[in-house]
Amino acid sequence: MFSLPLIHWLVVLSVLSSVGGAYAYIRDTLSGKSKPNRVSWAMWTLAPLIGTAAAFASNADFWATSRIFLAGFLPLLVFLASFVNPKSYWQLTSFDLICGSLSLLALFVWVIIDSPHIAILLAAAGDGFASCPTLIKAWKHPETETGITYGAFFISVVLVIPSIPVWNIENAAFQIYLLMGNALMLFCIYRQHLGYAPGCDQK
Repeated sequence: MFSLPLIHWLVVLSVLSSVGGAYAYIRDTLSGKSKPNRVSWAMWTLAPLIGTAAAFASNADFWATSRIFLAGFLPLLVFLASFVNPKSYWQLTSFDLICGSLSLLALFVWVIIDSPHIAILLAAAGDGFASCPTLIKAWKHPETETGITYGAFFISVVLVIPSIPVWNIENAAFQIYLLMGNALMLFCIYRQHLGYAPGCDQK
């Protein structure tokens, strides 16, 4: 059983890991090395922030919920950075826009039903739809992504898991989703090291 101060320190370390990962992605985006999909990063901003509002509305633990907030704020910085360097722009497709629309729909339903419990699940679903364009891009063009960022995000979630006081929807659902989502992203980016053929350049 972790003492309260240690739990808080784990959250602080989780935050530092996320900030470090976001910094690496922003750095590579500004230099034109990484090309973020703006649909994904825009929706990754909205869904966690809505999840944060829903969690607080349900009186969820502050320290555990702070990680969800960070999962929305840092993507906002990446999204804004993508407009600085024209070389960092990734051309959007109709599939990207469809995924973005589904993500928006999931968030819109939350506004209609106004249920904190379901809102957290819908926020995770919206975030998942938003991830699809970047997952496919990472699978086909891993050179356009900064893998260390998702590794840092994954570690960040692992660190914050012990700070969850009660394992319920309010405190744990989004954390579990983030853990699986970042693991899948890492697999797509580094699959060539596992015997898969590397991606090709975007035409």
